Amino acid sequence: MESKEIIDYCEKNLPEVSIVESGEKQAFSIILKINSKEGYISLPSKKKDGDNDKASNLDRSDIYRLNIGVGRNTFLKHFAEIPARPSKGGVIDMDCDFTQKGVLMPHPVYGWMSWVCILNPTIEYFNSSLKELIDEAYELARQKAKKRK
Repeated sequence: MESKEIIDYCEKNLPEVSIVESGEKQAFSIILKINSKEGYISLPSKKKDGDNDKASNLDRSDIYRLNIGVGRNTFLKHFAEIPARPSKGGVIDMDCDFTQKGVLMPHPVYGWMSWVCILNPTIEYFNSSLKELIDEAYELARQKAKKRK
């Protein structure tokens, strides 16, 4: 599955969103705008390692990571615990291979904030599970944006 297919799903199914593409990091982020108030859906895609985020080895050819900020209960449904915040430049302390493709796992840096991630999801997994997580992230962002009115 290509990241463009994820962008297409979001543009067609999530009202009031804008896709922001960053050529510098070869990534996209989804921004929710409600009544001119901006809220961020924690749904960036990343294709390159950053100074403080190398755990997924994203510099490999044809690899991207979809990051999704979900609710605490959803995170706990998939994983036994919320990890502690890592030290600056560190990785969460959970037994995960953050380089593995096609497996939902805690985000290596932001898992403590209930972010999940997956490297190169399959279309089957996207349709069976990831759409639901994206929709949840969208609703969380809508709720936060409404509170800021």
